[in-house]
Amino acid sequence: MAENDAYETELIALQTAIVAWRQWSLESQEKVLVIFEGRDAAGKDGSIRRIVEYLPPRTTPVVALPKPSDRERSQWYFQRYTPHLPAAGDFVLFNRSWYNRAGVERVMGFTEEADVACFMREVPHFEAMLVDSGIKLIKLWLDVSKAEQAERIEERRKDPLKILKISPLDAEAQLRWDAYSEARDAMLLATSSEEAPWVCVRADSKKKARIAIMRHLLQELAPAKLRKGVEMPDPKILFRFEPSALSDGRLER
Repeated sequence: MAENDAYETELIALQTAIVAWRQWSLESQEKVLVIFEGRDAAGKDGSIRRIVEYLPPRTTPVVALPKPSDRERSQWYFQRYTPHLPAAGDFVLFNRSWYNRAGVERVMGFTEEADVACFMREVPHFEAMLVDSGIKLIKLWLDVSKAEQAERIEERRKDPLKILKISPLDAEAQLRWDAYSEARDAMLLATSSEEAPWVCVRADSKKKARIAIMRHLLQELAPAKLRKGVEMPDPKILFRFEPSALSDGRLER
């Protein structure tokens, strides 16, 4: 079987399993929140689309908030995110999240370092409260190489169907690559906890990343009867964050 045929076959099988899990989780009134973070052009949008393709949008919202208004900037930092947290039966996916403070806001100078330090202290407690309230929380960091990121950004510029995905910050992703690496490292070290660990995904291959993510979600969320036959994600592609990943080549420098 050709590689693409094998991918399509497994994709359909995993999407079918996700639909079965969603039926069960709706009946069980599960509350699930998945956070997608990562480098620009790391494949967050495409992964999310494959996960939700056959799910009801009313109980499977994808949250991608715009930049905060002046009013929102005056609020408690987490306040504009809390209305989007899952209720019973919801499966919510955040396409970027409160971690903007530790990433783009920090690198681009949109916030003060004192605010970043406050965020780093508060977010583990905030997420522990979410988990204690019954929310199942999964945090995914999608990582790509500098060369792969540059190729994808250039593809966006050339493809008229992807032109709306271009933003002024895309160029900064390459120019500030090292600053983003440093911000990522600090964020992962400070905010990966037992209650809410980071899971890292090597995403230079979009297809392998998508398959690994979907396998991981089913392994973490579905009961044994519904994940029967679902393989574990490839550990070379998806792994739980640990500090050694910052220096052993598993995360891009």
